[in-house]
Amino acid sequence: MTASADTTKPAAKDPWDLPDVSGLVVGVLGGTGDQGRGLAYRLAKAGQRVIIGSRAAERAEAAAAELGLGIEGADNAECARRSDVVIVAVPWDGHAKTLEALREELAGKLVIDCVNPLGFDKQGAYALKPAEGSAAEQAAALLPESRVTAAFHHLSAVLLSDPEIAEIDTDVMVLGEKRADTDLVQALAARIPGMRGVFAGRLRNAHQVESLVANLISVNRRYKAHAGLRVTDV
Repeated sequence: MTASADTTKPAAKDPWDLPDVSGLVVGVLGGTGDQGRGLAYRLAKAGQRVIIGSRAAERAEAAAAELGLGIEGADNAECARRSDVVIVAVPWDGHAKTLEALREELAGKLVIDCVNPLGFDKQGAYALKPAEGSAAEQAAALLPESRVTAAFHHLSAVLLSDPEIAEIDTDVMVLGEKRADTDLVQALAARIPGMRGVFAGRLRNAHQVESLVANLISVNRRYKAHAGLRVTDV
């Protein structure tokens, strides 16, 4: 008698079963700016090894020394070379130029783009739409040999840098093309107390995530707040 084939489907992967990222070195390009410094501080405080990158190594080293927590400083190229994961936190107007110059150093790396293309006028902040669709998609186009993801867009630099605040009460929207990559980014976000990484789609959906920062700026101005986001029912 021939045994019937087993048609049982494997159990679905638990979306909260995330990898251990504690041993990864995280580089922060633009780490001397407010957002970059805040992320570097929080990740290092959580036990991550962090390298701050800047166009000038001296500036990065000074920022690292000020933050402490074992954070190192280097020029952008050295930061990219020595890191396993690289967060891009540079100003939008320098985004393309910075990434073009680091294509070789970022090859094979997991890149997390957190840049928000925004304009400002008398009416406040408004979203810009890059030709590629978003900052993250621009990064993917400029870094064809890197694994580009998008995350950490909606965080308050003020809260990140405040040593009196123990937890950052927010969710981080994570976008990317491969689950293994977005899982790593979610796990990295979860290293920061109070924070949670939530998968939010592929890079083609990055524009609206980046654009939402303009709305949060309006919220913050009206209510004198440092607003973040929480996703319900997940």
